[in-house]
Amino acid sequence: MKILLMLFFIAILSQSCTTKIDKKVEQKGAFVYPESKKEMVSDTYHGVIVEDPYRWLENPEGKDTIDWVSKQNELTESFLKNGEIRDSLKEEYKKFINYEKYSTPAKKGGKYFFHKNSGLQNQAVLYTQSENGELKTVLDPNELSKEGTVALAEVNITKDGTIMAYGLSENGSDWRTYKIKNVETGVDHPEIFTDMRWPSISWLNDNSGFYYSKYPSTKETFNNKVYFHKMGTSPSEDILIYEDKEYKERAFAPYVTDDNNYLTLTVWEGTNPKTRFYYKNLKTNSDFVKLFDELDARYEFLGNKDSIFYFFTDKKAPKGKIISIDIENPTSIIDVVKEREESVSLFTMGDSDFFITYMKDASDTLLRFNLRGEELSKVELPTLGSIGELQFTNEKRELFVQFSSFLYPPTVFRYDFEKNKLTPHFTPNYSFDPQRYESKQIFYTSKDGTKVPLFIVHKKGIELNGDNPTLLYGYGGFGVNMTPYFSTSRLVWLENGGIYALAILRGGGEYGEQWHQDGMLGKKQNVFDDFIAAGEWLIENKYTSSSKLAIMGGSNGGLLVAAVMTQRPELFGAVICEVPLTDMLRYHKFTVGHYWIPEYGNAERSKEEFDVLYKYSPLHNVKKGVTYPPSLIMSADTDDRVVPLHAKKFAAAVQDADSGKNPIFLRIETKAGHGHGKPISKIIDEVADIYTFLFKIFNIK
Repeated sequence: MKILLMLFFIAILSQSCTTKIDKKVEQKGAFVYPESKKEMVSDTYHGVIVEDPYRWLENPEGKDTIDWVSKQNELTESFLKNGEIRDSLKEEYKKFINYEKYSTPAKKGGKYFFHKNSGLQNQAVLYTQSENGELKTVLDPNELSKEGTVALAEVNITKDGTIMAYGLSENGSDWRTYKIKNVETGVDHPEIFTDMRWPSISWLNDNSGFYYSKYPSTKETFNNKVYFHKMGTSPSEDILIYEDKEYKERAFAPYVTDDNNYLTLTVWEGTNPKTRFYYKNLKTNSDFVKLFDELDARYEFLGNKDSIFYFFTDKKAPKGKIISIDIENPTSIIDVVKEREESVSLFTMGDSDFFITYMKDASDTLLRFNLRGEELSKVELPTLGSIGELQFTNEKRELFVQFSSFLYPPTVFRYDFEKNKLTPHFTPNYSFDPQRYESKQIFYTSKDGTKVPLFIVHKKGIELNGDNPTLLYGYGGFGVNMTPYFSTSRLVWLENGGIYALAILRGGGEYGEQWHQDGMLGKKQNVFDDFIAAGEWLIENKYTSSSKLAIMGGSNGGLLVAAVMTQRPELFGAVICEVPLTDMLRYHKFTVGHYWIPEYGNAERSKEEFDVLYKYSPLHNVKKGVTYPPSLIMSADTDDRVVPLHAKKFAAAVQDADSGKNPIFLRIETKAGHGHGKPISKIIDEVADIYTFLFKIFNIK
């Protein structure tokens, strides 16, 4: 979050009166929606009065809210479970998802640590494997909950592989409980750390303790602090290492360098991609040195050779580069790997190598460099696609690469340094025939003339007659890259004759930081225009028609589809809106919403930002009497990232305003969060519901 701007926060006069206006249950076409009472609540933003009649839905514990959600779920279920479509789709998806799934292994103390799901396990299991192939279960989270709603979130393992700190998440929450386990015996140490959120644990090499960051409690996502925990002591005795009392928005990611000489802090503020970087010498126990403290660029620490520190940065290089700096002479900064035409998406550093993933038109290329920045080789990938992970270990100088594409299931490869070749390490045993499908990339023109990439996947031989059910997906925010990736749920759609399209919208990072900035703050409308233009291109080129074009997005992508359905409701035949933001005037008031102010702005802070947000905020652009496309609006009751009030208020507003021609459904999942850690049983139900909705709306047999 932009702290300096927050210091000049412009408070608004908030006016609120609460007079209830009861509204009878209304029949909308064939659908009777639950009563959504209205209250006369309003706020004044820079002289503009904005009504908020569904504010009562912001209280998840209120009896009215609980009853309303229950009735909404009943209505949605009555539609989805009426007939045999859902059962058959559920079984079809179970068949697709039932295969072994592996994470990229990390090597510690001569052992490989990796996650594996045998197929239909609710949660992946953490294993170790010795160099001679002996396999051992370290932790099986499926034993922690009958419903599979306790997930193993993060794992932080000592360099020798004997001890690990691990986080557990319940019901999809971003808050974790951390424990410490002896890997050899399987016994947990007595220390328990509660109320942890993204703690960035980093061990000392002698296993005597670790550094971590922590918020004061689950009720506060400000005032992050760095502590040191000494093994065998109570967490209440942990030593405060660093805090910033002046800027409560700042948070810290501590990391101990591989040589155990330095403690580094990456300092971040919300989702602002620009960071600060501090370090201290652990041998001399010096004060922290603020090496980069201007918040002028992104600085990601890669590693060090004695006093030479290496960073990825976009300082004067929006597509990214690698620099080095001698901390004993910090005025001397050297461009080691210079900026290229392609944007950097992933990178890792070893004792003598950099491996950098470059992205061109949203597809990846992997290059190897020495520490002088000289390109050594290009690593051939199986096909056009995406690298999901790079895992480098100096222990035996090994690199593991996870790769996938639309028609290529996720596969873990080991890199052969001598042959400059990837060889399969974990190959999924998956009965999928990619020869039956085809994928292509085209470029279309957005409203302002910008060329935007669009990936299209479908069965071979499909007829472009303008009548194919088509699912258009997008995200467009926070510099997140959307690239060709494998999806088992997508196979359900493709197998039944559907077309899938992925738009590479501005707001992402596919073409570097400038592409991101062209879709944020005052330029957010570019993202919506890009997505609308993608739909128009698919229709103009006879892939589909408005009545057969569905759009789908989640989180920031949920904001995307909610915004475009209010701007161009006639363009789309169905909407799948997952865990969305919809109230863009109040989003920053809930849980970690304030983190996103650098991306969206703050309606209270300035009239200019209010004008931008108010113009596209989905909740505030629902218009009475409009025929909105059939919509399935989805959220989860324990989502503590994008709180479900956004989905609830938006559903209530659209149901009230809609002309009555099309169904508007709300689905609130129980014991689930924003998506992370969701058990496979719930994922199967969710996917079955999404496709049941689309199959019924599009009359797919």
